[in-house]
Amino acid sequence: MFKIFSKSKITENIFSGNLTQKISKIFTHKKLDLSTIEELEDLFITSDIGAETTNKIIENLKKQKFSKEKITDSDFFEVKKFLQNEILKILEPCQKALELNFTKSPIVIIFNGVNGAGKTTTIAKIAQKLKIQNKKVLLATCDTFRAGACEQLEIWAKKIDIDIILPNRENEEPSSVAYRSLEFATKNHFDVILIDTAGRLHNKQNLMDELKKINKVIKKIDETAPHHNLLIIDGTTGQNSHNQLESFDEAIKISGIIITKLDGTAKGGAIISLADKFKKPIYAIGVGEKSSDLKEFDAQDFVSNLLK
Repeated sequence: MFKIFSKSKITENIFSGNLTQKISKIFTHKKLDLSTIEELEDLFITSDIGAETTNKIIENLKKQKFSKEKITDSDFFEVKKFLQNEILKILEPCQKALELNFTKSPIVIIFNGVNGAGKTTTIAKIAQKLKIQNKKVLLATCDTFRAGACEQLEIWAKKIDIDIILPNRENEEPSSVAYRSLEFATKNHFDVILIDTAGRLHNKQNLMDELKKINKVIKKIDETAPHHNLLIIDGTTGQNSHNQLESFDEAIKISGIIITKLDGTAKGGAIISLADKFKKPIYAIGVGEKSSDLKEFDAQDFVSNLLK
């Protein structure tokens, strides 16, 4: 199996506000009583961890035999260690490598998500990584809805010197572009085709139906395609990401997710609740603008940055 990403530590300062500092303030000169635990619960919920996942962690914390008197530095270290382990238990099953099996080419990867999630930029970063590893990559833009969308990916294609298929006429159906692109990739022996789709609200049924059609038509060429249906999620959207994943998964069966924009105002907690509820593979996280800032998801590294 071929891996797109290689593991590398997060060196950037990600997440808005240090969760550890906020937890420390809660426990400073206090007892580990019901009032303190409720403060911790509120903090987790406002950090986008979500009520259900927070409740699970808090209930497990209540069962621990920490000192009920004034919290010492040693006690706080143990509480933090316990919280890290609880979050790791949720995240580690979702830590998966994005692997490609080149026994049959081309590999088809479709990128889905709402407007502004970072699909096009993520595609460009992955294309660059694949090219560096000597893979023949084709880009295809099925975003025929948004003005300037095709041009954006075309600029990236020229910048990294990769072939791209564009709509050949105004208002060409996205499914038609997808079909032509895979046909071209197959005939010309490309290793991978990365398909960009229009950003769409998860509650717009006509647009979700268009995604279903794209998935259906490419099966006429390769019944095993798409090999990956990825959902790109903006890390700053918080709990709204649940609605997105639920709707896209119902429509086209999402195989895994990539979380972007964790270098902005993201609190980080939504990743924990997504992993807890949906159990989907988390392949990568975006922590900056450079190609190297799209990193393979490492649960241990993520938790270490969240709870420093």
